[in-house]
Amino acid sequence: MPEIFGFDAFSPKEIAARVETIGVAKARLPLLSMLMLSVLAGAFIGLGALYFVLVKSDASLGFAARQLLGGLVFSLGLFLVIVAGAELFTGNNLLVMAWADGKISTAEVLRNWAVVCCGNFIGAAGLALLVFLSRHPEMNDGAIAEQYLKIAAAKCALPFWTAFFKGVLCNVLVCMAVWMALAGRSVVDKAIAIIFPISAFVAAGFEHSIANMFFIPLAMLLQAFGGDAAAGYSITWIGFLGNLVPVILGNLVGGSLLVGLVYHVIYRRAPSQN
Repeated sequence: MPEIFGFDAFSPKEIAARVETIGVAKARLPLLSMLMLSVLAGAFIGLGALYFVLVKSDASLGFAARQLLGGLVFSLGLFLVIVAGAELFTGNNLLVMAWADGKISTAEVLRNWAVVCCGNFIGAAGLALLVFLSRHPEMNDGAIAEQYLKIAAAKCALPFWTAFFKGVLCNVLVCMAVWMALAGRSVVDKAIAIIFPISAFVAAGFEHSIANMFFIPLAMLLQAFGGDAAAGYSITWIGFLGNLVPVILGNLVGGSLLVGLVYHVIYRRAPSQN
C-alpha cells in the first residue's frame, strides 16, 4: 500500500518513533537546561490561562461561548511550548514510550518528571506574581480578579476522585495534542493540531496541573491583598495541595498510560511480542 502521509505529515508510526527519539533527548538534557526550559513552560501555560480568564470574565457571553472561546485562547500555552521550545510536565508524560522500549531508565524518567514539574511550578507561580504586581486582574472593573478567585475556589473544593478523573481526561487530550503536533512539518500544522484537543479539554472543564499552578497562587495573592473584593473566599495551601496531588496523578495516568503506553503497544513493540 502506498504511503499516504508522506507529503504533508508524518504517519502515526513515524510519530511514535519521533516521540521515542525526542523522549531520549529530553530525559538526558543537562540539569540547568531542563530546569530553565521547564520554568519557561510553566510561564507559557500561565499565559494561556491568563488569556482564558480574560474571555471567561466577560459576562456578556453565554456559557458555551465563554468555554469554547476560552479554550481556543488557552491553546496559546501549548503552542508556545511546542513552537518556542520548553519542557512541560504533562507533555513529558510521553517519555514512557522511550522507557517502555528500554531506551531510557526509570531513574531518568523520574528525574525528568520531578525537575520539570518543579520548574513548571516556578514558572507558573512566578508569572502569577508578575501578573498580580501588574494589576492586570483589576481590568473589567475587577471582574477578572473575581473570576480568578471563583476558578481557584472551585478547584480547591473538588473531591479527590473528581479532580483525579478530570486530570486523566485532560492529559489524554494534552498528550494527543502533542502527538498530533509532531505529525506536522510547519508551524501552521502544529497550531491546527494543538487547538482542537486543548480547546476541548478547557471547554469541558478538565484539570491541568500546571495551569492550576498559575490559577491558584494568583488567587491566593488576590485573596491576601485584594481587600473587600476577596471577601467570602477561602483559598489555602491545603486546598492547593488537595487539588494538585490528584490532578498530577490523573495527568500521569492519562498521558503515560492511556496515550504513551497504548501507542507503544500499537507501534513500537517488537513484532515477536505482538
